[in-house]
Amino acid sequence: MQDFLTAAAILIVGGAAVLVLWRGTRNKQSLSTEAQRVTYETLHTAWSAAPPLRAGLVPDAAKKSARHLRTLLDTPALALTDETEVVAWEGVSEHHAADAMTQAEDVFLTGRTQAYDIGCTEPNCPINCAVVAPLTVEGRVVGTLAAYSREASAGLVRATNQVARWAAGQLELAELDRSRTRLVEAEVRALRAQISPHFIYNSLSAIASYVRTNPERARTLLLDFADFTRYSFRRHGDFTTLAEELRSIDQYLALERARFGERLKVTLQVAPEVLPVTVPFLCLQPLVENAVRHGMEGKVEPGHIQIHANDSGAEAQITIEDDGIGMDPEKLRRTLAGQVDESAGIGLGNIDERLRRVYGDEYGLVVETACGLGTKITVRVPKYHAGINGM
Repeated sequence: MQDFLTAAAILIVGGAAVLVLWRGTRNKQSLSTEAQRVTYETLHTAWSAAPPLRAGLVPDAAKKSARHLRTLLDTPALALTDETEVVAWEGVSEHHAADAMTQAEDVFLTGRTQAYDIGCTEPNCPINCAVVAPLTVEGRVVGTLAAYSREASAGLVRATNQVARWAAGQLELAELDRSRTRLVEAEVRALRAQISPHFIYNSLSAIASYVRTNPERARTLLLDFADFTRYSFRRHGDFTTLAEELRSIDQYLALERARFGERLKVTLQVAPEVLPVTVPFLCLQPLVENAVRHGMEGKVEPGHIQIHANDSGAEAQITIEDDGIGMDPEKLRRTLAGQVDESAGIGLGNIDERLRRVYGDEYGLVVETACGLGTKITVRVPKYHAGINGM
């Protein structure tokens, strides 16, 4: 007869510890194999529970995650609640679900795990107790996880605590995702707000000047203006393609050329291979607007703006260069550090921060400038990046 050994391990799953128990023989090889199997199954179950949790404590997602969380705890039933109701019950004896919010009240008040003796009177019911743990996000209890079993053993209390901490970590990541989305939307709104009212007025004035002398040109410019504003103020998508961003830039430059005439010269050179590359929405147009403003400001002679988009192996490299008044390097440094100084460039700090957040610090703006010597801005974008799926 084999001598069996009960073993335990703490697995770190998603940044939180999960207690894992298994039984195996004292034979080292058998124990190692069993440990590997249990480790795999635990990690797989936790991985399966994570995506629904990232959607928050909403019924459909909570029901999916509750099934995997109950498997982790190996209990007859499990409940998830938000601050007002039971959002998921998984397992047997659903008649106990009606009392879950009452049991959760003390947990919301104290922020501590509580154990309750239910004392069910129904015959053959496998539930006699509940262990209710808080789901805490940013210091606030947003819900509870309740494990139901025959007895509230010390092991069940510890395991419920750890699984609740891990689940709360996933909910916190969900909140971070939502905060990131709100931040990106706010940043795009800020960039839209910087589309100069003077540009709009000057564009419409330029279009009006062609209405009698060249009505076809006026019509084309009016369509360019409509498409440019429609693109700039669209309400969906954090990302677009380089082709779409460049198309909007071309419409913007057509309007500026109508205003400046021969004083504005533009060179645009784009490698076809990079046109499908995904880029953050409105990451280039403000840079071109900045080049026009600094390229033409205070100049009598023509201003020249060069835009190049090249294939650079695993990356697309875009450069925007003007021969205008340039920028004070110290002002530029403060702008890229987050200090608002519109004279140092429209949205430069905003765009630099967005690029770094999406792709990493090595993908921030590279700006070469000096007073009176023009400005050259280089943007590098990976052709393929995890988690970015285009529009």
